[in-house]
Amino acid sequence: MSKLVWDHTVHYVNDLEHARGVFNQHNITAFFGGSHKHWGTYNVLSYFDLTYLEFLAIEDRERAEAIKDPNQVVLDAVRLLPDHEGLSRLALRTDDIEVVRQQLLNQDIQVSPIMAGKRYDGNGHLIEWKMMTIAGDFQGLPYPFVIQWSESDHERRERLKNERIISEHPAGNLSMHKAVFQVPDPVATVSHWSTIFQLEKSNPTELVTDGKYFVFKQGNEAKLAELVIKANYEQIIKFSGACYRLTSTNF
Repeated sequence: MSKLVWDHTVHYVNDLEHARGVFNQHNITAFFGGSHKHWGTYNVLSYFDLTYLEFLAIEDRERAEAIKDPNQVVLDAVRLLPDHEGLSRLALRTDDIEVVRQQLLNQDIQVSPIMAGKRYDGNGHLIEWKMMTIAGDFQGLPYPFVIQWSESDHERRERLKNERIISEHPAGNLSMHKAVFQVPDPVATVSHWSTIFQLEKSNPTELVTDGKYFVFKQGNEAKLAELVIKANYEQIIKFSGACYRLTSTNF
């Protein structure tokens, strides 16, 4: 299977300007990304090198409710918003989505057809990608979805740096470090995700990819509970159903 790395995380919100404002108030850069016109959603983004946060909201509910694509990210937004804001799925990045899809199908994972995605960014540039989502869950935890950008990682990083989309935050040099999940059985979930996505185990309850960690802790409610961002200070930011921990320590 093509190597999968942590691309981004979806946080469902009702008010994009509020999400942008909260991050900006904490000296973390966030900016309007664009509209997914054919899906009825739009976003605000905050980058930590190529791993970023996507605050996703519904721009056109009628269109979002009428989509034909089996896009679980949009379908979940329609189902959860406006009542249940919060962290949702991770996106895993690949450079060969067709190979990844076949590998998942070979393991009887219910993966969608590959869908084309596009939006125009704030500079008027067309951004394109391919993606697929996975129906269902494991022990109540939704699966990540898989994305492939039209540019290589090197090309995309250089473009985003040139456009000042990837740059140091006013709060300093921040980097995405961990996604912390609550699940009924951490060892079983790690084993399952490690097998189907071919992710490395750093211990029986953690996965590691490209120096970033997916940490699984025991909890009655299966969910993505917290994102950990490496910083040179300690702070917890809670809003719109999500928790962000900025820390200088490993835990």
